[in-house]
Amino acid sequence: MSYTALYRKFRPQEFTDVRGQDHIVTTLKNQIKADRIGHAYLFCGTRGTGKTTIAKIFARAVNCEHPVDGSPCGECAACRSIAAGTSMNVIEIDAASNNGVDNIRQIREEVEYRPTEGKYKVYIIDEVHMLSIGAFNALLKTLEEPPSYVIFILATTEAHKIPVTILSRCQRYDFRRISIDTITVRLRELMDAEQVTVEEKALRYIAKAGDGSMRDSLSLLDQCIAFYLGQELTYDKVLETLGAVDTEVFSRLLRQILDSSVTGAIQLLSDMVTEGRDLGQFVTDFTWYLRNLMLVQGSDDMEDVLDVSSENLALLKEEAQMVDSMVLMRYIRIFSELGSQLKYAVQKRILIEIALVKLCRPQMEQDYESLIDRIEGLEKKLAQGVFVTDGAGRGDGSGAFGQQTAEHGAGAAEKPALEKAVPDDIKRVMAGWGSILSRLTGATRTYLKKAVKSLGSDGALLLVFDDPNAYAYIEENRSGCRDAIVAAMEEQTGKEVGLEIRLNESGQPGEEIYPDLGDLIQFEIEDEDF
Repeated sequence: MSYTALYRKFRPQEFTDVRGQDHIVTTLKNQIKADRIGHAYLFCGTRGTGKTTIAKIFARAVNCEHPVDGSPCGECAACRSIAAGTSMNVIEIDAASNNGVDNIRQIREEVEYRPTEGKYKVYIIDEVHMLSIGAFNALLKTLEEPPSYVIFILATTEAHKIPVTILSRCQRYDFRRISIDTITVRLRELMDAEQVTVEEKALRYIAKAGDGSMRDSLSLLDQCIAFYLGQELTYDKVLETLGAVDTEVFSRLLRQILDSSVTGAIQLLSDMVTEGRDLGQFVTDFTWYLRNLMLVQGSDDMEDVLDVSSENLALLKEEAQMVDSMVLMRYIRIFSELGSQLKYAVQKRILIEIALVKLCRPQMEQDYESLIDRIEGLEKKLAQGVFVTDGAGRGDGSGAFGQQTAEHGAGAAEKPALEKAVPDDIKRVMAGWGSILSRLTGATRTYLKKAVKSLGSDGALLLVFDDPNAYAYIEENRSGCRDAIVAAMEEQTGKEVGLEIRLNESGQPGEEIYPDLGDLIQFEIEDEDF
């Protein structure tokens, strides 16, 4: 006897066997029990979530001679003939290959004849969005006023392509992606039935790779079992079969990127290629890994959201502290764009190498996120006492604030000297600083007193905070505080004045690193207590 694929062998035959679509199963069962069956249904959802399966169960249930709690009994003649595919009352149509007007006209002619056995004729039209406009128009009248013994079940993965006139005549049911937990439990049940030994971690990875599709998960599991026939299916074997990469590799890759090591990142990619890993799957999984890092940064209570082990969660939390959120979003953007490019690319490896170089060398890009990444790198170097070369290529440490030096031994950066050419607008701002503070709310005034007032790029006022709470309050413009500061400076000077906010993460007091404008401006700065 020929082998039957798992997804066909274990296709649910009753509503109780369906997983992950309880909201739909309950509704349909209640309709059957109350004899409130509609004439047209639209099943929408991603592939492998049970649309056709539930349509077939529903077709058997409405024709069953002895339904049990709204489900088909599976024993009567109607149930057996429909299950065997020999019933004339259940007609399955693939709209992808039967999408013309003539195909629908044939249906219109057939519905005039009552079912030879059972109560209902059920038409299951799969991929209904593939019908032509003419075919939709031909179906419209029949769908609006079908005979009482006819039921239409339209299934589609792209409901937005279906005309509104068709949608308005159907009961719509949206099938959800099936959760990883639900798929894993179902896979475990089937493997116990098949007497195949599989690691739980391996099943969870397959369930995750199925992306909410039970059929896809079963197909992947089938592939892995066939590759290691007669052996225990372990997590490593699943990765090997599917060409996937262990999360430990992602951790190593991230650290290479954060160290700006192009050579290290490219070497890791080369190792994956040598091991035969699927590059498209690598990009998808690494993007997912970066997404998990972003969620960990957003909240401490992510155990229920992230499908990772406690060991990997601890590692994620550690690495989430190593990268700025804006930099992380840049990484995600680059790899998300890369994922769409790889679908039609011939040289996938080259595209991935370019993306890795971009991640390691943010100076290659000029967008806002890349600039943030570059600033982070410069601040890290300054905090470590590393000399920074200016645009002219000098190695003497000259920068926006003039000459910079580093203390030997301690490695702490000395406070640079301010340039003499402080803009007049900034001088007027500082001269009237007390007046500016008087226009602001109490919380904003309190936080501004903690700031070192220095000179930013392009002659802007730079406010440096040692306190992360004060920095976050001003930077995030809470209660409109940042807008209020800018408005007060404009009112003081009559001109638009730039404002930069920076958090001092060097470990030294900001006043020891950033030059204070009061050291240069030759008049007393008002800074009254309010």
